Amino acid sequence: MHALRRTLTTRGASFVGCGLVLVAAGIVLGQHDVTRVGVLLLALTAASLVLVRRHGLRLEVSRSVAPSRVAIDQRSLVTLRVRNTESSSTPVLMAEEAIDYALGDRPRFLIAGMRGGAAQEVQYTVRSHTRGVHRIGPLRVRVRDPFGLTLRTAAVSGHAEVVVLPRVLPLTAGRSLGRGIGSEGSIPHMVALHGEDDQTVREYRDGDDLRRIHWPATARTGDLMVRQEDRPAKRRAVVLLDSRAVGHGGSGRSGSLEWSVTAAASIVVHLVEGAHAVHLLTADTGLDTGTRHDDTVDGSLDTLARVRPEGEDAMRSVLHAASGLTGQGGLVVYVGGPLGDDDTHTLAALRQPGSTGVALLVDPAGFGGSRAAAAGPTGGAGATVAALRASGWLASVSDASTGPAEAWTAVVSSTLAGAR
Repeated sequence: MHALRRTLTTRGASFVGCGLVLVAAGIVLGQHDVTRVGVLLLALTAASLVLVRRHGLRLEVSRSVAPSRVAIDQRSLVTLRVRNTESSSTPVLMAEEAIDYALGDRPRFLIAGMRGGAAQEVQYTVRSHTRGVHRIGPLRVRVRDPFGLTLRTAAVSGHAEVVVLPRVLPLTAGRSLGRGIGSEGSIPHMVALHGEDDQTVREYRDGDDLRRIHWPATARTGDLMVRQEDRPAKRRAVVLLDSRAVGHGGSGRSGSLEWSVTAAASIVVHLVEGAHAVHLLTADTGLDTGTRHDDTVDGSLDTLARVRPEGEDAMRSVLHAASGLTGQGGLVVYVGGPLGDDDTHTLAALRQPGSTGVALLVDPAGFGGSRAAAAGPTGGAGATVAALRASGWLASVSDASTGPAEAWTAVVSSTLAGAR
């Protein structure tokens, strides 16, 4: 009975109600014509039920999203292909695509009747004002009978994703941040002794430019040798993002977590452009280690698009993983909220002597968070900054009125010594 009520439209339910009343009244009053009208209404409703169920609605849906990785406010074109897998033709279908609310209103469209094995394509665009991994699908279809008395709905499985990358802001300053001993890649012996313009030699390979043949080495070895320029190692930079819910305030695009994600994305791109080998570390409780490690720009931006609030202890696994990367020195950057005493000391120890540590802290209270939560066990972001500065870090506290680019420029241009 419940399934029948869901199948009937308001008009259909009215027809059934009127039909039952007319049949009962006709029998009681002995009015056969009234009874016939009631039977007609009930028969018409029953026929409508048969009409909407004569097709199994066995559909196959596939989607393609171009591009599937977009920046905030950039549009993606979704191509939806629906194929009828039955031998009988489909009726006209009213379709609605289920999409995440961040992508806008749900697209609605009509799909004309399709013969067995035939397919149709529909295109629509989506756009998001917030970063994240947004889901598209499943497709919900509805079928009405010609009289509008019954309605049949079905959901066709299958989905796609649109990855909306965090905003990347241009950053300035920070030319001196590359000091420190941390580096990646092998530094050839000749480069280490004489500079980057030195060259090494290797055996000739098909396709090598004959003008690069190294004749002295060829005469010495008896094999054809060519010159090969050496590439110097890149300075290492480790970027740590704090995604603990207790370390942030506010919500949505105006929250400190989004501020931190934007800052981390901008710093990663800025350092890569500055010839750093960048490692991004974020908390991810879905992994056994509790930490996600990315060393490419695309991988880092994808990870930052998926960042969500984590538990109170999430930062400890990140700090533990970072110790293995910063042991040989290099630039260390922390972006996030205030830390407890133990975590602050662990973070401060990541900066090796002669290297640089930069911390962009957010004040949860300055983003709409409660001051009691912002204070935490150490008295808030101010206490964390003071402890980091005492350990030779460049550190600052930001609120909602300060943008990530402004905070970065201010802290790296400060007169505080970055190393001891």
